[in-house]
Amino acid sequence: MTDTRTDDRHWPVVIIGGGPVGLTAALELAFHGVGSLVIEPRSIVEHSRPRAKTTSARTMELYRRTGAADEIRRRAPIPASWSNQVRFCTTATGHEITRLSGILGLDLVDSDLTSEGAQQVTQPIVEEALRALLEARPEVTTEFGSRVVDVALDDGRPRVHIEGPDGELSTVTCDYLIGADGSRSVVREALGAHYVGAVGGRPNVNITFRSNRLAELLADRSAIHHWVLNPEFPGVIGPLALDGTWWAIATGTESIASDDEAVALVRGLAGADIDVEILATDPWQARLLLSDSYGSGHAYLVGDAAHQNPPWGGHGFNTGVGDAVNLAWKIAAVVNGWATAELLESYHTERRPIAQQTIDLAQTNMRALSSDLSSPELMAEGAVGERARATAAEVVQEAKRAEFYSLGLVLGYGYGPDSARQSPTAGEYAPIAAPGNRLPHSRNANGDSLFDLLGPEFTLLGPAPTAWRMAAAQRGIPFVIVDPPDHGFAAVAADRLVLVRPDQHIAWVGSVSTDPGSILDEALRGFSITP
Repeated sequence: MTDTRTDDRHWPVVIIGGGPVGLTAALELAFHGVGSLVIEPRSIVEHSRPRAKTTSARTMELYRRTGAADEIRRRAPIPASWSNQVRFCTTATGHEITRLSGILGLDLVDSDLTSEGAQQVTQPIVEEALRALLEARPEVTTEFGSRVVDVALDDGRPRVHIEGPDGELSTVTCDYLIGADGSRSVVREALGAHYVGAVGGRPNVNITFRSNRLAELLADRSAIHHWVLNPEFPGVIGPLALDGTWWAIATGTESIASDDEAVALVRGLAGADIDVEILATDPWQARLLLSDSYGSGHAYLVGDAAHQNPPWGGHGFNTGVGDAVNLAWKIAAVVNGWATAELLESYHTERRPIAQQTIDLAQTNMRALSSDLSSPELMAEGAVGERARATAAEVVQEAKRAEFYSLGLVLGYGYGPDSARQSPTAGEYAPIAAPGNRLPHSRNANGDSLFDLLGPEFTLLGPAPTAWRMAAAQRGIPFVIVDPPDHGFAAVAADRLVLVRPDQHIAWVGSVSTDPGSILDEALRGFSITP
């Protein structure tokens, strides 16, 4: 290894970790005109271990602002319109027990509730879409194939020591450091932060495989997930694409010794002697972990570096995207000079409670996996099996509702003590125009999205006096004023004004007679009080 160190590179922001959350942070910073360096050990994106598979409606709304939503949909091998259902069955090709429809926000495309619906797509495809977008952004430099060996935070300005693909060592400095570097985060270690929660969880093995015969057998039983309640082979199967590529989770399985064992598990889940080509196996345990600090000063954590939760419900990656957007617009505001560092203090207090809600819901979902819902009676033929499956259908409809209908969490979370937050288990979402809440969405007669009227920074909705524009100009705040009825939309809050942040959350709702300067000053502090 060549021991050559250079200390002449400085960046506004360095992002350690180029997974989807780190790439989102870079794209969001670029959207606000701030440069960054992304350091990621993987030179290429590996598709054999797909991991996250659902990009939520809320994440797609945030991605719409940067063009990522369109790019992800263009690359997704399964159109959102293909299916929004999950099946529960004895085996994938066996008796169907029940179905849930309109799941995971996949039915929200062109909805009045959201500017975007969810998209079923694997994490590697999301990463490739984000990498492609970043290639076109001059603000972003990527170093794929490099890894961070050490981080120093002792002199105010973070110093990052990097080992390049050829083994050469270098050092860069930055104004702000973002740790998107996962469970073994060097940034979390440098901050002295620690995970709290349950380190171990229930064992599972992911299997990625190809089978043309399974696609034929399930052609008339389309679903995003097929939950198998066979007590001998409990788990889940779902399509990764419509070309015969599949994923499976063998719940309760600690490890797989060989491809032959993996093939037997897949055939057990399928309930048929199908062709199986194993692409990859990946044992894992669900963890319920939350960092005691999300960072401070010049270094912060996002995504898995800040929290880990079971995948049941599909919230982990999406929570990380929410972190990245929340932190990045605030860093950009400080770097661009129209907010003080006080705004960054609100990152921890806004995002950490959301991660705790998400972990709590995922833990509840984990109590009703395929192995918990299965029984030998379900596999029986005749009256015994029919009665057992009818009873199981009622149990499943109740037990899995919160997992597949969780818009109360996905769209209804809020920041600060005055937000009108909804229960994370609420299947229905009721838009409420309150400080801290996501701005209620609507469409006009042309089907246009209200969110497309919002500026990249702060936006005031309503018939605002000139004093607002003057107050924003005095503070150097990039500011847009829009009255929705002028564009065919209903007023958001009757005759009141609504101040919207760059992340589409409401900063303030109030009277036109309110002093705009004091409201803007308060908005640039964020919601710093933990509810």
